[in-house]
Amino acid sequence: MIEILFSAGPESWAEYEAPLREALDGHGLSYRLSCDAAPESVDYIVYAPSSGLRDFTPYTRLRAVLSLWAGVETITGNETLRVPLARMVDEEGLTTGMVEYVAGHVLRHHLGMDAYIVNPGHEWAPVVPPLAPERPVTVLGLGALGSACATALAGLGFPVTGWSRSPKDVAGVTCLHGEEGLEAALAHAQILVLLLPNTPATQNILNAETLARLPRGAAIVNPGRGPLIDDAALIAALDSGQVGHATLDVFRTEPLPAEHPFWAHPGVTVTPHIAAETRVSSAARVVAENIRRGEAGEPLLHLVDRDAGY
Repeated sequence: MIEILFSAGPESWAEYEAPLREALDGHGLSYRLSCDAAPESVDYIVYAPSSGLRDFTPYTRLRAVLSLWAGVETITGNETLRVPLARMVDEEGLTTGMVEYVAGHVLRHHLGMDAYIVNPGHEWAPVVPPLAPERPVTVLGLGALGSACATALAGLGFPVTGWSRSPKDVAGVTCLHGEEGLEAALAHAQILVLLLPNTPATQNILNAETLARLPRGAAIVNPGRGPLIDDAALIAALDSGQVGHATLDVFRTEPLPAEHPFWAHPGVTVTPHIAAETRVSSAARVVAENIRRGEAGEPLLHLVDRDAGY
């Protein structure tokens, strides 16, 4: 009998219990799924970092922790966690939602749609935008979400450059890496999309120096992580015209405080962390598949590199 502890809070339990049982039953697994299993009996933990579980020491039989979140920066440094950690990569829900959000806002900035949607003076000012092949787009971060977004944008005809810390290969995308690659990736980015994880190496990757490398008037879309951007530097770049607009879905503090200057700045669009959401039914299938793999002795999906932080 496989003992599975659900440690993601009572609201999530109400949403996930039935889909998880259905997905586990579909694999023919013999299991016990609960929110209160004795620590020494637990084989797998279905986990959300917000659950409050921080000390994994009592879980002496634990084989893996399966996170329901894509972001794992709050748990990777936990020294009591000595078993494999898998993050959530939900291609049916999370990835599709992110691709739609990114494509929508890139097209919005590319087409200059705000000038027509927000037009209180009813001005007739026809400005024909360039075609997609004339609008270079850069995606910082080529993990599952970044690669999917870069591929979708390339499919729309944009010349897409992708940047990552280590070498990657994404069909149809010019892939760069390292410090020199970052400088080149920023230099032609008329629209910049941020989909990097939050690690010590990526915090404030957009700062006064790197913002200055962008083409003047570039648009920024950040559905990745709030700490990727130096807020004060971005405000200064917007005020000077170095950055034309920033669409931000993630922030250092959420909900974004009412007094934060992003709310009032005409060059900022705030969306309330809605770019992509894990869908319960598909996420449950990802978790169940990893438990099946664990029991079959197969490699788990979406394992986290604890040293890299993602």
